[in-house]
Amino acid sequence: MTTVEKKEVQTKKKWEPQIGAFCCNWCSYAGADLAGTSRIQYPPNARIIRVNCTGRISPEFILASLEMGADGVLVSGCHPGDCHYSSGNLKLRARLTIMKMAIEQAGINPERIRLQWASASEAQIFADGVTTIVEQVRALGPLRSEWK
Repeated sequence: MTTVEKKEVQTKKKWEPQIGAFCCNWCSYAGADLAGTSRIQYPPNARIIRVNCTGRISPEFILASLEMGADGVLVSGCHPGDCHYSSGNLKLRARLTIMKMAIEQAGINPERIRLQWASASEAQIFADGVTTIVEQVRALGPLRSEWK
């Protein structure tokens, strides 16, 4: 197969967004697990990354996800006031607000990053969050097109 033929095959494939999903071990990861065991349908586009607490997520992790090929990032953690590490999720929320402003100045649409709260028993909320970010990013198109 020539290079031209390979490019034609690639252009015929429908693009699907890839989402990096950082999930709190104590709440959202358990919610994702419950969604799976309950057979709740949501797009398979998300690659779940379990973290002890969303407060441990550095903005560099999110940027690295985007640089490594993710078209969007979902951060899902404990509800405010229910963090197993006191206030980790609140620290993340503050960092994420600043980071969204910075990436917007860098030319990346901040709608590619979504923050949601989902407890271990809220499988449907987790699934809805994945669906929402996939739809948002699908509407925006591939991230690489923003970097041209």
